[in-house]
Amino acid sequence: MADVFDIYTIIFLALAVFIFLRLRSVLGQRTGRERPPYDPYSARDAVRSPAAEKKVVTLPQRSSDASSRPSEAAPPPAERWKDVAESGSTAAAGLDAIAAADSSFDAKHFITGARTAYEMIVTAFAGGDRRQLRSLLSREVFDGFDAAIAERERRSETAETRFVSIDGTTITAAELRSRTTAQITVRFVSKLISATRDRGGTVIDGNAEKVTDVTDVWTFARDVSSRDPNWKVIATETGQ
Repeated sequence: MADVFDIYTIIFLALAVFIFLRLRSVLGQRTGRERPPYDPYSARDAVRSPAAEKKVVTLPQRSSDASSRPSEAAPPPAERWKDVAESGSTAAAGLDAIAAADSSFDAKHFITGARTAYEMIVTAFAGGDRRQLRSLLSREVFDGFDAAIAERERRSETAETRFVSIDGTTITAAELRSRTTAQITVRFVSKLISATRDRGGTVIDGNAEKVTDVTDVWTFARDVSSRDPNWKVIATETGQ
C-alpha cells in the first residue's frame, strides 16, 4: 500500500512541476524592467495640464528630470542662441541671464509665441477686441490701445487688418532686471493689408487692396519668479 501511495505521490509531483514550467513559459518572468501599464487618465491629465491651457507667449515646461538626461546636454556657449542672437552680443548675454533665472526658458519657443501674439494683438486692435488685448498687454499699453479704439468708435470708424505674412522676427535686446523681470525686445517685419473706413464705408486711411510692408518693435516682459508663464507686451513702437 505504501508503495502505491509513493507512486501516486511521485506522479502528482511530476504533474505539478510540468504545469508550473508550462505556466512560466507562457506568462514569463518579472525582470524589473517591465513598462508600467498605460494609464489613459494620467495621459489625459498631462494634455489638459494648466500649463497647456495658458494663453500664447508661454514658456515651454520641461520635465523635472530633463537636466539629468545625457542626451539633453547644454550646447556650447557659441551655439546656445544659434539663429536667435549673435554670439557674444548684448542680446545673447541677456538671454543667458534669463535662462539662468528660469531653466524652462527656450528662446525659439518664445519667438514662436511672440509671432502668434503679434498677429493676435494687431488683429484684436483692428477689431476692437478689448478682452483679447487685456490678456496680452501690460496695463499701460492696453490703456493706449483702448484710448485709440474709443476714439475710433466715437467717430463711427471701423478698421480692418489682414496679415499676408510675417517675414522676419528678430530678438534685438534681452535683459534680466531686478533679478526677476525678463524683458525681450523683438523686431517684426510683416506684410499687411490695412484700412480704416468712415461710417459710410469709405476708406479714409490705408488701402483695402494694397499690401504694405510694416516694421514694429515690441518689448515683452515676464516675472520669472511667478508661476504664471505668460509674457505681456510692455512697449510698442514703429521700427525702421
